[in-house]
Order: sequence, then structure tokens, then C-alpha cells
Amino acid sequence: MVDMLALRLCYPLTLINNNNYIYCRKTLSPLWNTKPRSYSFFKLEARNSKASFNEAAFEAERLTLDAEARQAMADSLQEDPKAWKWVIRKRIWDAMEANNFAQNPRPVHHRIPNFVSASVAADKMRELDVFRVAQCVKVNPDSPQKQVRYLTLSDGKKLLTPQPRLRTGFFSVIESNMLTSGTIKEACTSVGVAKYGRPIGLDEKIKVDLIVIGSVAVDPTTGARLGKGEGFAELEYGMLRYMGAIDDSTLVVTSVHDCQLVDDIPVEKLLIHDVPVDIICTPTQVIFTNTSIPKPQGIYWDKLSPEKLGQIRILRELKRRIELETGQKLPTGPSENLPPTAQRSRRG
Repeated sequence: MVDMLALRLCYPLTLINNNNYIYCRKTLSPLWNTKPRSYSFFKLEARNSKASFNEAAFEAERLTLDAEARQAMADSLQEDPKAWKWVIRKRIWDAMEANNFAQNPRPVHHRIPNFVSASVAADKMRELDVFRVAQCVKVNPDSPQKQVRYLTLSDGKKLLTPQPRLRTGFFSVIESNMLTSGTIKEACTSVGVAKYGRPIGLDEKIKVDLIVIGSVAVDPTTGARLGKGEGFAELEYGMLRYMGAIDDSTLVVTSVHDCQLVDDIPVEKLLIHDVPVDIICTPTQVIFTNTSIPKPQGIYWDKLSPEKLGQIRILRELKRRIELETGQKLPTGPSENLPPTAQRSRRG
């Protein structure tokens, strides 16, 4: 049974089933040159939401959508093998596989690579003063940072984590006081985030004290970082800036294997939206980069391709919102062939 408020709804509308809630949304006008209709969200909360959550169905749907997205992106790829970022990424991925520094899911190519002793690097991060005092930590959803998510919750902190590829939503917040010792580990997985997390929107008032970000390669002397090439970490950072959840003083930390430390990321070639890191944790050391690379100030719409915008609903919502508020149409970046993502191994 569901407790419901009596609502007068205007046609057309869309019903959205989002984890533990059902949302009713008025449909926006599809005509960009006409005044969009106002829209609003109504939340209908289920009394017994956890009992109604179907883990198997969620995971099956997630894997299906994930495979479709990977295949569509791979089909559109026309990779330039001479592009400098891809040269570095491929070198790191190849080395991790060749030297067995990689852990499942494998192969690590086109992923934020899971690495041997990732939990040791996470434990070193836990010892940082900035981690100890943080009340809310944003952590990426990738495998090598699973232990960081676990430590965040087990230490009584609030975990903010993006939904994979931002394709179906935005961020989810998990409150550690809503979990038991037996459910914390599950809450660190994609299924657990959907089961225990509370989806948030752009209007959420939240302060993030620390950002944990995944990396493929990072330069310990400059703080320059390369991700897997999809740009989601940069988009997440930009949206948090828009929300006022972070600012220039919010530290960015990454955990990597020592073999992922490089010295050939040319700072002068980094883009304005690339996110540098302040601290690097490996299984053997903690490095304070004292980076002088400026942090992004928000979303750079003139760099955002129509293809990337088409992938991410929350970005389209933000773009519409800003255009309505300012009365001006935001620029759009050049088209791009989106890079491939890793093919998931069944044994992974």
C-alpha cells in the first residue's frame, strides 16, 4: 500500500519510478523557441519501500542499460591513437595487466582500474586529518574506491556518491545512522546505493567536506590527473560547484597504485574543466601535491558536446534551468565521438 496525497495533475505528465519514490512530472514543451511550461515534482512515498525493492530486477536492468551504453559508445568510437591522454592511459592499463597489479573487474582498460592493495590505500586515506574531520564525503562509484565508501559509512559519515554515468539520476546520499553493521558493506555497492540511498536533486542543500576521485594516472609533482576519458568526474565536480556544495578550498583526494604515478602529464595541455588532485594515497605512501592548477568553477557549456549532453538527463535539466533563469540560451560545445567503456567480464 502507498500513502498518497490527493493531487490535481495537468496533462501531459510523466510518472517516474525512482528507487523508493514515485515522482509525477509535468512534461516540458519540446519546442525550444517557445516558452516552456512550468514544471514541478510531487513525491509519493511508499510505507514499506525496502520490502518493495527488487535487488535482482534492479541489477539486471542496470547491467542491461550499462551494456547498451557501452556498446553504443564503442560503436561511435574513432579514437585517435596519437592523442596524448590516450597514450598515457593505454600505457598504464597495459602495465597493470602485464604486471598483475590489476584486480577484477578485468581487463582494466577503459576503466578506473581496480588495483592490488586498494584497501591499503583506502586505510591510508582514513588516517588523513581531512578525512577524520569530514562529515560528508563524496566518493566515486568505482571498484578501487569501494573500501573508501565503506570506511566513510563505518566512521559515521555521510556518503555522497554519483549514480553510474549519471545516466538514470544524479547523486545519492547514504546516512550511516540509517544502516546496521550488516548492511554497510552492501550499501557500498551499486545495488546498495539504490536500496539504501536517498536520491537528491540540484536544489539539495548539502556541504561536501572532501572529494574522493578515481584516476587512471596522476602526477605527484603537479596534481594533474587523467580519468578514464568520459569526463563524468569533471561534470560531477561542476554540478557540485553550481549547488554551492563545494568551493576552491574543498580538497580532492585520489587513491591509486604506485604504478599509476606518472611524470608526463603536460599541465599546459590540460583543459579548463580538468580536476586536479590535492592528495594522492597509494598502498605505500601519501603524497601532498600542493597543486597550483586552478580548480574548475562550474560547468563549461561551450566545452560540453551535444552527445554528452544527450547522455545525461540531470545536465539537460540544469541547462534548461539556467536558460530559464537568465533568459539566454547557453552555448554548446563541438560534437565528439564518445570513447568506449570497458566490457564487463562475467568473472568480474
